[in-house]
Amino acid sequence: MSGTVMSLLFMALVVTVSSVSSAKFEELFQPSWAMDHFVYEGELLKLKLDNYSGAGFSSKNKYMFGKVTIQIKLIEGDSAGTVTAFYMSSDGPNHNEFDYEFLGNTTGEPYSVQTNIYVNGVGNREQRLNLWFDPTTEFHSYSIFWNQRHVVFMVDETPIRVHTNMEEKGIPFPKDQAMGVYSSIWNADDWATQGGRVKTDWSHAPFVASYKGFDINACEFPATVSAADGARKCSSSAEKRFWWDKPTLSELNLHQSHQLMWVRANHMVYDYCSDTARFPTIPQECVHHRH
Repeated sequence: MSGTVMSLLFMALVVTVSSVSSAKFEELFQPSWAMDHFVYEGELLKLKLDNYSGAGFSSKNKYMFGKVTIQIKLIEGDSAGTVTAFYMSSDGPNHNEFDYEFLGNTTGEPYSVQTNIYVNGVGNREQRLNLWFDPTTEFHSYSIFWNQRHVVFMVDETPIRVHTNMEEKGIPFPKDQAMGVYSSIWNADDWATQGGRVKTDWSHAPFVASYKGFDINACEFPATVSAADGARKCSSSAEKRFWWDKPTLSELNLHQSHQLMWVRANHMVYDYCSDTARFPTIPQECVHHRH
């Protein structure tokens, strides 16, 4: 991360009272299901998946704009059929959602990550790439940065996907619904590994994903306010300037653009924009998107 962005982050922590930042699980999150599949080891949290249950957690609050990061060490060994998900989502049928889904594989095969974006309840915007490292041997950071200009998915601060606001083209952009932050581990062997051809081998259970470094530096959205009031509260104005609205963060810098091009050229294995079988008419945002 550049010195400019680091200084902006520091300034945000000092002057932005509605921004929240922490690294402790219990301050930001709570188990949402299968509490007996949680293991706490100091600052480390582990979620277990066996043939009885997976597990999941959710943030205690909802947020509008900012950055969310979690460090994850994914399931070691034969993880075929499993999915470890990290995502942000609003509520309701017309919800917005930003997804990471880490798709397990047989031992020795690359782990892949699928990202997806829902806008007003409509998804089907999958991109999939093979990671350029083994995500099971050590922790790596996975982030979602969100402002009114774009949504950026980052792995160890390297952008892997950008979804740009193109409302001027008549394309809806997710900027008016507060989102919770979630993660879960579950069995999806009907589709997760090689299209469902490789099933989960329960003899390797329990499958364990490990977490640390929970960080939310974002605008907390009070449950008692309306969507319109909350959007105003979390948007910069003449009276207040939030770090995520700084001009330097309205688009990728040159280095980040080169990183994204490298990821797409060398590691992307699926892009819905190129899937003419699913989409004989190219989706509108794909026509205009620069990345």
